[in-house]
Amino acid sequence: MVLKPGIFLLIATAICALGGCHGANILGIFPSLSPSHLIIQMSTAKVLAEKGHNVTVVTVLKPVVNHKNIKVIMVPLSKEEAQQMSDTIAAMSKNDNSNMILSMLRMTNQMSFMFNKMADALKDDSVRDLYLNKDNKFDVVLSGYFMNDYQLGFAKKVNAPVIVVATMPPNQLINPLIGNPLEVAYVPSITDSVEKGKGMSFRQRLTGYGSSVFYGLFHLITERQSKRFYKELFGDDPTMPEYSEMLKNTSLVFYASHAPSEGPIRPNVPAAIEIGGIQVKDTPDPLPQNMAEFLGNATDGAILLSLGSNVKGSHIKPDTVVKMFNVLSKLKQRVIWKWEDLEKTPGKSDNILYSKWLPQDDILAHPNIKLFINHAGKGGITEAQYHGKPMLSLPVFGDQHGNADAMVKQGFGLTQSLLSLEEQPFQEAILEILTNPQYFKKVSSFSSLYRDRPMTAKESVVYWTEYVIRHHGAAHLQSPVVHMSFIAANNIDIYVLITVVLVILVLLFKLLVQFIYRKFVSETKKEKKH
Repeated sequence: MVLKPGIFLLIATAICALGGCHGANILGIFPSLSPSHLIIQMSTAKVLAEKGHNVTVVTVLKPVVNHKNIKVIMVPLSKEEAQQMSDTIAAMSKNDNSNMILSMLRMTNQMSFMFNKMADALKDDSVRDLYLNKDNKFDVVLSGYFMNDYQLGFAKKVNAPVIVVATMPPNQLINPLIGNPLEVAYVPSITDSVEKGKGMSFRQRLTGYGSSVFYGLFHLITERQSKRFYKELFGDDPTMPEYSEMLKNTSLVFYASHAPSEGPIRPNVPAAIEIGGIQVKDTPDPLPQNMAEFLGNATDGAILLSLGSNVKGSHIKPDTVVKMFNVLSKLKQRVIWKWEDLEKTPGKSDNILYSKWLPQDDILAHPNIKLFINHAGKGGITEAQYHGKPMLSLPVFGDQHGNADAMVKQGFGLTQSLLSLEEQPFQEAILEILTNPQYFKKVSSFSSLYRDRPMTAKESVVYWTEYVIRHHGAAHLQSPVVHMSFIAANNIDIYVLITVVLVILVLLFKLLVQFIYRKFVSETKKEKKH
């Protein structure tokens, strides 16, 4: 028997009341079509479920992170939609996406399907029942961010405060929700990076300013789309606020970052809470038996190869796959390779174990892992940094090139282009990382710094979520800039006033000079003439 969400919540609340439990009802809206995003968002929900709260989440993908206290309402992709999603990722992975601006321009067109599907998920009857059924009561809403600000309207529909869960550091696209400052003079953009302990050069600042202008325009484009979805979803309700007013109701933003260790050091308002590493387990789960034996017998160490949850082996050019296999099969180290089609693997080799799914965090925690070959996704890099594993990154699209560059600048590994990968450079990079202890030393040192916090990521999630619940929102943490216009927030009106006053003073001074000239100089000339 399948319980409706409303009935589930009523039963959960009754059980808690009888058992002396004071768990809150928490709603997570996580419709992103990126599995890596969902892992971070569901990890946030899981922490709260472990604390005894009753969590209901809306997803499009089946979550790999779950808990008995989490009720999943899934609006799955159809077979045709899943194929379309795969084709979209395949098309993106065949382009040179090293230039983030060009990549995002292409992404706007190619990923329109993803944006539409996220909005469509909220139109599903099982999801609409969450606010149409008045028996449903929620104390807080967690809104998974992916350029979908319209989703914040759901919190208003269920009359609950909202916390945004972002899978990235503070940046220009999300900061306006809480009035976090931009600071382009010394904080690099989403795709740029700067070496620790150094200011930004003129060229970096110029590039950063150009990037900020682009992202400002990009934000306007996505905001226009978001307004359209907001109207489609909630336009029939006259009690809903205007889109611009709705955005001002964000209590907090959970950012998947940790500036004290990762950088850049920047000012954050109190409503910006960093929870980088939330998906990393305190204690690794036992590995599947075949993996545990494979890694346990790796006397020369082992390598983990995973290009993330979006890019499949079939998306990579066949000749690139051959080159990768030729190098990896000749190594003395064992290799665990994420590969979806086990009937058509790149090749057979005693030192390679293929698997269509990997418990990545648990594998990286294994002491025999000596190298992580990845796509420079934020989640994977975070897990490798946490466990102190050197990396070789093969970025594909999105923020991955920027993540890879930052990782290299920190000395944790190397990066190469997946599109132009060749056997010899690939082999040389692997051997360089495996044989040069500097990479391991630097990432191990960072790991110690990354873990040293006054509150762990999980403790931060629990404390601040319960804080918002206790105070029925956190409007008092908002920056005043949230409630100010662009003109007022940037003192443009004051600058205009000062300019006008100066112009008037200059004109008055000019008139005064002309008057003095005519009064005294001209009269003196007349007297001399007479």
